[in-house]
Amino acid sequence: MLFPSVKEQLDIIVGNVVEIISVDELEQKLLQSIKTSKPLKVKLGADPSRPDLHLGHSVVLRKLREFQDLGHEAILIIGDFTAMIGDPSGKSKTRPQLTAEEARENGLSYFEQASKILDPQKTTICYNADWLGKMTFADVIKLSSHYTVARMLERDDFERRYRAQEPISIHEFLYPLAQGMDSVHLKNDVELGGTDQKFNLLVGRDLQREYGIPPQVCITMSLLVGTDGKEKMSKSLGNAICFNDSPADMYGKSLSIPDTLIETYCKLLLPAADTGVPEILATWETDPRTAKRALAKKIVSLYHSEEDAEGAETHFDQVFIHKKAPDALELVEFDEESMPIIDLLMTLGAAVSKSEARRMIEQKSVLVGDNKVEEIHESIALEIEPKIIRVGKRKFFKVATRKTF
Repeated sequence: MLFPSVKEQLDIIVGNVVEIISVDELEQKLLQSIKTSKPLKVKLGADPSRPDLHLGHSVVLRKLREFQDLGHEAILIIGDFTAMIGDPSGKSKTRPQLTAEEARENGLSYFEQASKILDPQKTTICYNADWLGKMTFADVIKLSSHYTVARMLERDDFERRYRAQEPISIHEFLYPLAQGMDSVHLKNDVELGGTDQKFNLLVGRDLQREYGIPPQVCITMSLLVGTDGKEKMSKSLGNAICFNDSPADMYGKSLSIPDTLIETYCKLLLPAADTGVPEILATWETDPRTAKRALAKKIVSLYHSEEDAEGAETHFDQVFIHKKAPDALELVEFDEESMPIIDLLMTLGAAVSKSEARRMIEQKSVLVGDNKVEEIHESIALEIEPKIIRVGKRKFFKVATRKTF
């Protein structure tokens, strides 16, 4: 296979990268790849701690796609076994462990979601339970003998917790070793990860060396700050934009980012070849609102379509600027002529519990037509002429009583 020159490949690979350990070794691997016409094996692992990928994951996925486009083998590891341990990276306390069933179920949609960025025909997908699950206790003891407690405590989050006398479970020490065994099993040449994964990547590099395998090159990428503008993007923190969000939700969430993140989002989330990026950045300096709208449309287009992006913008303007209900609302009909508001919200799925419904009403976030619902015991009249129920900023329902003729 013909590959671009080492320089041409490096010019692409170094884009948006925080650190490469080491560049010299990467150059040598690329040179050897060209000489032998053999692609590099580039690994990226994802623990299915939750069922959805978000835009924070896209940063490393796009780097993996760049390696694909250069002709190298992309390996996506679904960490269904390591998810049962729980990655302690950046955690101040022991992370909850998943069951095997939960981990496998969450991982089922990962490949489909990742394929919105990766070329699925050129992606190797693996589940690390296939090899880690076969290890015996003797294998685990042998593996543990290759790393010391002192080395583990060099890790920032472990060191902080140790000094603060916060609990560190033994199984947490096994997580980086298990992730490192992925690299031993696959004999990959490169591993990608966020900056919070640097220690884990280096453990894989060390273990490959211990097992007589040429050590992998470690490439770390920036962590994407979430829509709150403070913490790294995380679904558990409620600041994530997910691959599977609807076009309207994805557009609305993208508009909610602080103006200061526009440049970072353009840099980390949009393809380098996108010719619209310079225009967005130029507009950002004088008109951040317009720049953010253009960025939001591009993000929606990447994960849905340009048509969806146009529709999401129209929806946003209608609902949030002109304060009108969306045009395309499915009519929900009832046999009753009236219903208590709490029961109505529960039936519509606007609230998952009566306590949540009460809280929404008390917060004045439930409207019938243009009128806010003030009383939790209020009964809503249902008529043949449809009414619009609005809950919060984003949820709309069209309700009516069923015609009897």
